[in-house]
Amino acid sequence: MKIKEIINHLEEIAPLNYQESYDNSGLIAGDPNSEIDKALICLDITEEIIDEAINDGFKLVISHHPLVFNAIKKITGKNYVEKVLIKAIKNDIALYSAHTNLDNISSGVNAMLCKKLGVKNYHILQPKAGLLKKLVTFCPINKVEEVRNALFKAGAGNIGNYDNCSFSTKGKGSFRANENAKPYVGKNNRLHFEEEERIETIFPFDKEQAVLSKLFAAHPYEEVAYDIYPLENKYQNVGAGMIGELKNSMDEKDFLLKMKKNIGASCVRHSEFLGKKVKKIAVCGGSGSFLINAAISARADVFITGEVGYHEFFNAEKKIIIVDIGHYESEQFTKDLIFSILNKKFTTFALRISELNTNSVNYL
Repeated sequence: MKIKEIINHLEEIAPLNYQESYDNSGLIAGDPNSEIDKALICLDITEEIIDEAINDGFKLVISHHPLVFNAIKKITGKNYVEKVLIKAIKNDIALYSAHTNLDNISSGVNAMLCKKLGVKNYHILQPKAGLLKKLVTFCPINKVEEVRNALFKAGAGNIGNYDNCSFSTKGKGSFRANENAKPYVGKNNRLHFEEEERIETIFPFDKEQAVLSKLFAAHPYEEVAYDIYPLENKYQNVGAGMIGELKNSMDEKDFLLKMKKNIGASCVRHSEFLGKKVKKIAVCGGSGSFLINAAISARADVFITGEVGYHEFFNAEKKIIIVDIGHYESEQFTKDLIFSILNKKFTTFALRISELNTNSVNYL
């Protein structure tokens, strides 16, 4: 199997366009056309991870955190990033990372964390704007269902927990085919009026090519009339953090103790207890303190993330319990997520989750 086949599937689930501007997800090193027979999955790429790949014959390492975040002008081995990169290239090992693009999808890193914490009915805490477009097209009445279904199959028409969403209005279209045209209806060089239906639906911007391809294939007209509009609506399926509810309300301390056990954390840091039951839980794997106010606005009882600064705990202001469980601890289940995504698609391809603990933070 070629590396690009693995990449294409991962990016179909978590498109690179969904990553944050500071991120560097994608193929970090290696030839996408290289043939491989197995892949090693990890959270961080370290020298030990590359050694594991070398010793066990892995030519592709898939990580959550990109090895390279900032621009590299020279590769001399002066730091761990350059040392790891040199070793990987020398041994023909490709490096691929799915980071904030995997964080930001509704079935991604934060969904995994919700599952581990027993949070139900979860959804994106802070949806992204500017990712949606609207398609408007005009279709003869007898082909409306065929065209509409083709658009849905291409990924159009999804709004939150609903799919196959569209709006239609009937009207009369006019056109005149010249002598070089082959009109579906009407005659050459004669003005024609046709009863048509205006179909409106939305789609994520990364699916534009697929949506248009299906539209052109299903639409009967030689020249398809359509409009595409950029939307500022928030895309409910893509964004930062998750929020949901516990099945039953819990004592705040009991919940934190259960959470600590479920994620195998050595310790957790938290703001003061508020002396009430908790039910609504917000989470963000990794560095998620930027979502504290969003969690408060959503009336979460607890906000759990991987990094909170000392002064940021003051932002709780007796409105919420802020919990820092550690960066590694909050994202450790991402390895299982990547494994699951690939294993469902490539059932005979060899995948292995590295058992090396790459957490750079130790607790005494």
